Amino acid sequence: MGTSLALTAAIAAAALAAAALADLLPRATTAAVLRKRATRLQLLTGGLVAVLAGIGLAGLLGYGDLVPAVLPFAAPALAVGFVSLRRLGRVRRGAAAFATAPHTPAPPGLRAAAAHPLLALPIQVTALAGVAAVLAAAGLVALTVPAVLGVVLTAAGLVVTGIGVRDALRHSRLAEGAVARPERLTRPVGVLQV
Repeated sequence: MGTSLALTAAIAAAALAAAALADLLPRATTAAVLRKRATRLQLLTGGLVAVLAGIGLAGLLGYGDLVPAVLPFAAPALAVGFVSLRRLGRVRRGAAAFATAPHTPAPPGLRAAAAHPLLALPIQVTALAGVAAVLAAAGLVALTVPAVLGVVLTAAGLVVTGIGVRDALRHSRLAEGAVARPERLTRPVGVLQV
């Protein structure tokens, strides 16, 4: 029980750190800061997915006592691996294009891409699953009782919906700043005086 709790707590701490970094990603002011944060987040989430996959593989090879520690992370980690890491790689490569000018302000399109809900939400849901897994592993919440499980799932659904709406609104606000407005493009040209 102690090993399972320690392993779950370590994975949950890494997932919480990744969620905090994903939340800070679109707040980068320069392209260099955006690239640095995207690189750190990609390494952290990639390492987290690799550790979870390794523990799952170890469970298949006979170390079944480790599997309950990673079971709550399985579905969100798959979403992180297939959805978030790809988008994160695009943001990192986009910010790397400005490597020769490190003090260049972060382009609005890259900040909007960094705030995309499909980048941040799976990472944040993984962190939320980590908190629930630590509470269950510590014995603070009995998820085997149907009434408690129903309350926990309802609360988790509401929290995930709130996080998703928040991420979507932030992405929408940043994407609006990245789109060229037609009224700016069609202003009359003044008379050129020589």
